[in-house]
Amino acid sequence: MATKFLALACIRKESTYGDLSPRPRYPSMPKYPKGVSVRETNVEGSEAKAVFSVMGMTCSACAGSVEKAVKRLPGIREAVVDVLINKAQVLFYPSFVNEETIRETIEDAGFEVTLIQEGTSDRSTQVCRIRINGMTCTSCSSTVEQALQAIPGVQKAQVALATEEAEVHYDPNTLSYNQILEAINDTGFEAILLSTGVDMSKIGLKIDGLRTQNSMRIIENSLQALPGVQSLDIDPEVNKISISYKPDVTGPRNFINVIESSGTSGRFKATIFPEGRGRESHRQEEIKQYYRSFLWSLVFTVPVFLISMIFMYIPGIKHALESKIVNMLSIGAILRWVLSTPVQFIIGRRFYTGSYKALRNGSPNMDVLIALGTNAAYFYSVYSVLRSATSPSFESTDFFETSSMLISFILLGKYLEVLAKGKTSEAIAKLMDLTPGTATLLTLDDQGNVIREEEIDSRLIQRNDVIKIIPGAKIASDGFVIWGQSHVNESMITGEARPVSKRKGDTVIGGTVNENGVLHIKATRVGSESALSQIVRLVESAQMAKAPVQKFADRISRYFVPLVIILSFSTWLAWFLAGKFHGYPSSWIPKSMDSFQLALQFGISVMVIACPCALGLATPTAVMVGTGVGASQGVLIKGGQALESAHKVNCIVFDKTGTLTIGKPVVVSTRLLKNLALRDFYELVAAAEVNSEHPLAKAIVEYAKKFREDEESPKWPEAQDFESITGHGVKAIVRNKEVMVGNKSLMLENNIPISIDAEEILAETEGMAQTGILVSIDREVTGVLAISDPLKPGAREVISILKSMKVRSIMVTGDNWGTANSIAKEVGIETVIAEAKPEEKAEKVKELQAAGYIVAMVGDGINDSPALVAADVGMAIGAGTDIAIEAADIVLMKSNLEDVITAIDLSRKTFFRIRLNYVWALGYNLLGIPIAAGALFPGTGFRLPPWIAGAAMAASSVSVVVCSLLLKNYKRPKKLENLDIGGIMIE
Repeated sequence: MATKFLALACIRKESTYGDLSPRPRYPSMPKYPKGVSVRETNVEGSEAKAVFSVMGMTCSACAGSVEKAVKRLPGIREAVVDVLINKAQVLFYPSFVNEETIRETIEDAGFEVTLIQEGTSDRSTQVCRIRINGMTCTSCSSTVEQALQAIPGVQKAQVALATEEAEVHYDPNTLSYNQILEAINDTGFEAILLSTGVDMSKIGLKIDGLRTQNSMRIIENSLQALPGVQSLDIDPEVNKISISYKPDVTGPRNFINVIESSGTSGRFKATIFPEGRGRESHRQEEIKQYYRSFLWSLVFTVPVFLISMIFMYIPGIKHALESKIVNMLSIGAILRWVLSTPVQFIIGRRFYTGSYKALRNGSPNMDVLIALGTNAAYFYSVYSVLRSATSPSFESTDFFETSSMLISFILLGKYLEVLAKGKTSEAIAKLMDLTPGTATLLTLDDQGNVIREEEIDSRLIQRNDVIKIIPGAKIASDGFVIWGQSHVNESMITGEARPVSKRKGDTVIGGTVNENGVLHIKATRVGSESALSQIVRLVESAQMAKAPVQKFADRISRYFVPLVIILSFSTWLAWFLAGKFHGYPSSWIPKSMDSFQLALQFGISVMVIACPCALGLATPTAVMVGTGVGASQGVLIKGGQALESAHKVNCIVFDKTGTLTIGKPVVVSTRLLKNLALRDFYELVAAAEVNSEHPLAKAIVEYAKKFREDEESPKWPEAQDFESITGHGVKAIVRNKEVMVGNKSLMLENNIPISIDAEEILAETEGMAQTGILVSIDREVTGVLAISDPLKPGAREVISILKSMKVRSIMVTGDNWGTANSIAKEVGIETVIAEAKPEEKAEKVKELQAAGYIVAMVGDGINDSPALVAADVGMAIGAGTDIAIEAADIVLMKSNLEDVITAIDLSRKTFFRIRLNYVWALGYNLLGIPIAAGALFPGTGFRLPPWIAGAAMAASSVSVVVCSLLLKNYKRPKKLENLDIGGIMIE
């Protein structure tokens, strides 16, 4: 569904004035080719649509280059490229360009492209999320990822080790999610479906009271007859029915009513089916499993340790343990064998199954190292014990304590690791807990009076329901206020600490807290459509996405385990041959063992100290914590790619309106140049501007309403032949008068003379950092409107802090030069580009990149979208309610400029943690392996017993995760805390 939102976001009208649209989207394309008039192309049915599969795109910059290449062709009406599903949809005029030319153009841009034939399903791509149990290191996740990518019909597959989840984009026409689950199970891991793309408007209900199959058939027929029901899926074993539906037509309460009215005397009862094991419950279960395994291993390992290390020094007990049973076989050896066997084969069974799966797939992992190391110690000990039982002179030395203690320490390490990993995704758990459990549903009569109140499960809220929110309660759904006024604390969603005033007509976000007054709200977006659900999905997707730096760990992991096995065998062989041929003094050999046993211990230590897990967890755990912390700060970072790029940013391009300024322009003065009543003047101007969605037009219409205060919703005269000229203004016929409202360029292009008085007023207006709008009536400039858009609080301070961080700031705007220079001077920006069209903004970004800068673009409008896509990092200033359909890499939900600094600083801190993790993980292996191999033994006599090596290996993974978890203590730069950000009131 998120990809559908992205696609919808692309198909939007361009803004008229070029710089003031409220939210970023993918860019809109020219309506017709250059040099061709509207009339020539305005032919019914002359358009054609082509959909291309574009492989090789890795980020939004790739999508931007494809869009740009296609846009250059003549006859392109619309081009939408979605990097998430690797598709490009192009609307074009066949008389100017054909599908083959478009395909070749995309290919020339450096991507593999194929035309998708017409007639394919509208839902040509579906996304499913799958939990994968049993992965232990990067080689496991790489194996699953490669297996998924090899399936025909899979377009994109990402497997995250830290979250133990996979996100698969596939073509439902050629593949089902069951086949994907089977492919994962075939690799040796357990796959559990979490969600599919069709789950967006789907609910599961549990039905009690069913006695026969006929009962379920009655219910099925009743539900299928309900308008808006799309499909039903029945699971008779648990009496569950899953319903896919259109949320704007029907909803879960209707289903429950239909089910309960289907039976006689209320025989059937329907409730929402309990949620399956989510990520958190699965994590808790995993923690319990490792904890139980560790405790059971202790039950057997502690006696083995005591017999081997402690009791041998207590005279009476030592004599008893050394008592011989058969030949040289002692009681102590038998006890150690008996106690260590359950640890090796029952408690340690997970390592055998993990090794088998890994070797079957040709990708050895950590389980293989543990199994080889413990088996070498155990089976050598078995050999030693059996030989002592059959020999009157052979005195055995066993390593049973090595194998059992190794497994115990590794289980302790895995327990601590999953415990720590569970805390990396706390941000998602906290977000999901924001939704209240119940809501008060109001029933209204035709006059809008409340006739009934009813408490319902918040999951049963349907679109257009009216919900009552009392003071102190959480808002149960996205919607808008229809009655009452209050202040709402939205900090948990937007990060904005100050309560926001809400009155009739204002929108509210589900999960936020009503502070004082009572509100009645009408639900608009429910369930998975809500802002909260979209934020959760976005953060989950961000945590799934791999940072490019992780490729380094993935490359190492391919060769890591085989290399360690070779090193381990080489270590054993080197020490064994050195002992056999007297390469070192016999005094080096401890009294309790011979040269073979010493060599074996060195070999086992090398095998078990090496840790591929630490490398695999270095990046994803830091990205998980970083994106979670960002979400709690109101900064949504869309994955590792954005994090990695943001920490390198050394140049930021700012849009002006809505970014440096608050984006809510107001008319501050009106100067009439002709003898005309102000009310009549604004009648004509508002009639022309009311058809425009541009913020400047809205500001003019709002101001015009002051002259019609007697009417709540004034009706303006009808405007005929309305035309919006992108970047210039509008023109229309109102009351038989030709009205033009726009900038100086609009007047000059239409050959309308601008008087000296008008020129002076314009210059004066622009000198005061205001936007001058000219109004022409019947081809004469009649008035000049001055529109002001105040600077955002703290804008000057933010630019100053960026300078201190050695980040260059540039302003690019579609506004006039006078206003642009005044604003730039006020905030302290030296480089300004004004009167820039959308494509010119993107070109400037490209120029800066060519000059060697890593560029971030900060914008809020449709016209900023080409630049947002072209930049290394696109930062969208926008409200939290629309975050799931933004085109940028980072979304600043509070719309505060200071969060630009927060985003860059957080990315730098996160990447510092990633580097630290790699230094530790690599350093640990580079130092640990030589020490385990006996590098210090000749000079110091120091050697690392295998069980200590195993403990060190377990500790390395835990230390990497804990290092990432320290990011949870992230604090914004102190300079930002000292900023006094005051509010701006606009009436």
